[in-house]
Amino acid sequence: MASPETGVLAARGRALAVLRVRGAALALALLPAAVAVVLLVGGATGRLGTDGGWAVARWAVGSLTVLSLLLATLVSVVVARARPALSPSVPVTEEAAPDLYRLVRDLADRLDVPAPSAIALTPDCDSWLEDRTHRAHGPPRPARRAGRRAPEAPVLVIGSPFLWWMRVAELRALLAPVVAGTGPSAHPDIAAARRFIRGLDAAAGVAARARGPLRALPLRFVGRVARLLLRAVGDHVVLMERGVAAAASERAQGVDYGLRIVAQEQVGLAYAGWDRLLTRVALPAWRMGRWPSRLDAGVVSALTELSRRDRLAEGFASRLGERPACDLLEEPGTIDRAASLLAARLFHGGPAEPGPDWSPVAWQQYPEEIVDRKWRLEAARLHRVLDELPAAGPADPDRAAPDRTPADAPATATAPPLTYAGARARTPAAPHGQGLPRALDPTAPPPGSPLRSSRADAPAPPGTPGAGEPGADESAAPAPPAGPTLARVIDRLARDPGSGDLVAARLGAEVAREEREEAARQATRSGRDGTAAPDRGDDPVDGGLPLFPLQPPRTVRELLADHVTAMVCCAAVDTAGAAPGLDWLDGPALLVDGARRADLGRPVLSLVDDGDAEPLRGWLHRIGVRPEKPVRLA
Repeated sequence: MASPETGVLAARGRALAVLRVRGAALALALLPAAVAVVLLVGGATGRLGTDGGWAVARWAVGSLTVLSLLLATLVSVVVARARPALSPSVPVTEEAAPDLYRLVRDLADRLDVPAPSAIALTPDCDSWLEDRTHRAHGPPRPARRAGRRAPEAPVLVIGSPFLWWMRVAELRALLAPVVAGTGPSAHPDIAAARRFIRGLDAAAGVAARARGPLRALPLRFVGRVARLLLRAVGDHVVLMERGVAAAASERAQGVDYGLRIVAQEQVGLAYAGWDRLLTRVALPAWRMGRWPSRLDAGVVSALTELSRRDRLAEGFASRLGERPACDLLEEPGTIDRAASLLAARLFHGGPAEPGPDWSPVAWQQYPEEIVDRKWRLEAARLHRVLDELPAAGPADPDRAAPDRTPADAPATATAPPLTYAGARARTPAAPHGQGLPRALDPTAPPPGSPLRSSRADAPAPPGTPGAGEPGADESAAPAPPAGPTLARVIDRLARDPGSGDLVAARLGAEVAREEREEAARQATRSGRDGTAAPDRGDDPVDGGLPLFPLQPPRTVRELLADHVTAMVCCAAVDTAGAAPGLDWLDGPALLVDGARRADLGRPVLSLVDDGDAEPLRGWLHRIGVRPEKPVRLA
């Protein structure tokens, strides 16, 4: 079996290959200077001529020497001064987590490797070592003694979901091969090769962000040289890192080997639950200018629910009686809040700091402040689109709904049944606090009802049923204004075969417009708070853009289904005593008599795709929803 030293030797060999490429590039830059020295010494000693062709050669080589030295100096300065990119993370000081630092140091002692210099958390299901020894990554360090510089240990970055889901023993077993990597990292040749690679990568990034002719032209040359050198050492770097990983894995074999297998199982489970929590629970809140402040605590509930539903995960929930790894933190709530804000910035592009339009939301407030508001915003958008449509033609009871094939039929035909609680809430809502127009039916609410609009006290137009005008010609009278009722939505989609495609297309255009306006607001906000600095190589979210966006494309037919589902949920809450709820894996959920109803997807799809309203009407009748009653919009 290979030993850790074997992997280190293999990694060192590849590191030396990287350094040889660096030496070859330096030699190529100094070659004109060497030729110039030979010509000058030869002329001074009389071994070479001093006039004629020799003089021209000296001038040509001298000019080339000056140019090559200037370019080499430019490349060297940019590579040395460029700020290597850092992974966004939440720093954890030793005062904030003394037990965690003690666990990591004990683990390093058992592995006989240097302890990491610091610990940080990242809102992702991964852990790694990161070199942050560049002078721009921290406060000025004291002057070192004469002699060769001692390499500083890298920073240990831990995925924050691991701390809340894993037990202390599992976390120690999971971190063993990661901490073991500090041993190869301390090797001088490997450390020098890594610094060279990070400098080239940072220089290429500086060149890509250069603006203006005076900066762009020289930096463009630096960028080309950096990319050329990166391609030259690419294979060696991959094999070097593979050797480092192999050496770390071999060194960690004797530490908690059995627990490492269990911990790896927990990694897969944590990743699945974390993805569902972000895309289906956090994303709807982010789009409304709110960010859940306890994401890591929520992942425990999500993974517990996943363990309950998944037969392969049976028994995992019993681990919750053991000590969680988050107990190693002095103030886990504060760390969770910081990691939750960073997750919103990375995956959605929100601001770096809370504000009036970017406020936290607790899990207890989520159903009322996020789920209910999301439904009503989408219902209001749907009615606003219906208000702008031309009037529908008369219904033909003898004609069945045609077999129409919309443009997005292939995408929706293979989609799974779309329940509101199970659908990804990817539709951006209006900004927090922004009102939307209401169109309440003046004839529907009873007197004194809070849903009664200001127009309810006005006399009904002549010819309107119930207007008190016997003998009036109803066929010549204008139709009453449509109110925000579920019946209006169902009748329009069922009566007019082509209205579904038209409503879906206009909803898509409306959502796209709101996304553009929100992007413009984020760009303006980023310019005001200074987060869009062009030369910050360590900030991957400059300009308010998400680093890992969670917005997969959707068809307009899916948008229409979501908006109809939202309208149904609003009607159920207002007329049938239902309530908004939170499902930890599926996000917004409709609760009827305290239980989640997940059977709404098929009736809605029957209406949206086929124009068949009977399944939905039957569902509404069973729940006790009155579709003719107006609903409260945003």
